[in-house]
Amino acid sequence: MDMRIATWNVNSITARLPRLLAWLESSGTDVLCLQEAKVAEDRFPVEELRELGYESAVNATGRWNGVAVLSRVGLEDVVKGLPGDPGYDGAVEPRAVSATCGPVRVWSVYVPNGREVDHPHYAYKLQWFEALRAAVAGDAAGGRPFAVLGDYNVAPTDDDVFDRAVFEGSTHVTPAERAALASLRETGLSDIVPRPLKYDHPFTYWDYRQLAFPKNRGMRIDLVYGNEPFAKAVTDSYVDREERKGKGASDHAPVVVDLDV
Repeated sequence: MDMRIATWNVNSITARLPRLLAWLESSGTDVLCLQEAKVAEDRFPVEELRELGYESAVNATGRWNGVAVLSRVGLEDVVKGLPGDPGYDGAVEPRAVSATCGPVRVWSVYVPNGREVDHPHYAYKLQWFEALRAAVAGDAAGGRPFAVLGDYNVAPTDDDVFDRAVFEGSTHVTPAERAALASLRETGLSDIVPRPLKYDHPFTYWDYRQLAFPKNRGMRIDLVYGNEPFAKAVTDSYVDREERKGKGASDHAPVVVDLDV
């Protein structure tokens, strides 16, 4: 069975809905893991997506954050939220949702940003990674194709940022964050690195400011971590950089993975 799975931080599904619907129609995506919906669950565009043949599993409360799994190949065993979520400032944020879509199980995750290294949000980020590791370990070691897709807010290596010196002392590149990624991989997951459609590195995020996109001053922080059965089924993967272009684009581009499962 051929499947196309993608992950995309849309940075407000309300603002991006026409682009999202058009992209789903043109891209042939079977399963989309979506982050930063920025909408309450009862205002998520379930009907518009259903008209295109997609079921929706949503974990969102409005304001910031919010994640979803959209599938046209089935949607079962939905789990909203991260078991053991440490929460931040007394509240559990909607940053994870998982579902079984046909032969594949996926998590859509929006990892906390961390803000600054000495900020409480940074400690929360590392705690959240620990909870994620515990939550996915069983599926990661299992025999079913399984992947954790989303905006990880960490660049795995120095090659995953346009200029390492610019990020000195900042989050997203610290040893502790990268160690959290390594610990997650140790559950049996590997980094499915996409190919770039332009330039020499598959960045997935470019700031709106200072002409970052046309200058390719980007980062690779939207990741696909798959277990061995998932990785063996991959036939192609790429960053759809074209979707970052034009008026009303998200500051992230979709990462697409093709499978033969």
